[in-house]
Formats: sequence, structure tokens, C-alpha cells
Amino acid sequence: MNIKSYLEQHHVPFQILSHAPTGDSAHLAQVLHCSGKHVAKTVLLHANHGFSSVVAIVPANAHVDFDMVSALLGGAEIRLATEEDVATRCPDCETGVLPPFGSHYGMKTIIDESLAGETIVFEGNTHEEAICMGYSDFRRLESPLVGHFANPA
Repeated sequence: MNIKSYLEQHHVPFQILSHAPTGDSAHLAQVLHCSGKHVAKTVLLHANHGFSSVVAIVPANAHVDFDMVSALLGGAEIRLATEEDVATRCPDCETGVLPPFGSHYGMKTIIDESLAGETIVFEGNTHEEAICMGYSDFRRLESPLVGHFANPA
């Protein structure tokens, strides 16, 4: 999925933030000169109870709390996916990039409530561009499950 095209098709305003290549969301926040609490980190998880793969979104300055995710998903057993799993699920992205639109890859998306603000910033399809868009537009397009499952880094 090309995120820019998807957002344009849905008439969603957004900004492309081109930047030097980054390998993770913490460095993305540094390069963009913004707080890690405003940049989304996407993590691929595997869960039983019918969810199989889940895209979990937390602030860049936080970690996913597996016990809290388990509770949010009704007691599902949770484990971290590998980078190879991400590449397999998102073949249209650079290796290591996981867009926050899990539904387009047949996955459930969950987002930590701490990211509920005016905007959300996340990696596009590459490690050299980020996208900034309205959080309300993101929720409308993706319909993620919202809960509390982020722990400060």
C-alpha cells in the first residue's frame, strides 16, 4: 500500500516530512526535532485468540507492555514478531518499515491512548520520509482499538 496515494484517495490532508534515513522511531523523532511522545512507533505482535498479527502503536519514547496488550485483547498470548515477519506482511515497504494501517495488511491495529492528540507522525513506506496527519483522520480511516498499553522507555 502506498500511504500517500491512500491518503490522497480519501482526501485526507497530510504532510510529507523528508529526512535523513532513520532506523527506528526514536531517531525519527530526533531527526524531525520533535518529542518522542508525538511520534508513533509501530510494532508487529503475534497474538492468539483469533487476532494472529496485530499492529501495536505506541509513542517513540515508550515500550509495548505485553501484559496490557494481552488484557486489551481479552487475555491473548502475545509475542513479538521478527523483522522477517514484518517484511513478509508489508512487502511494499522498505525492510523494517511497518505502516500504522494494519487493516490494509489483514491485521488488527491497536493504538495507545497517549497518542490521541491533534496530529500523529509516523514512517511512510521508507526510512526517509515521515507522514504527519490529523489523529482524528487516522482514527476514522483505520478504526483502531484504543487502549493503554505503553510504558515509558
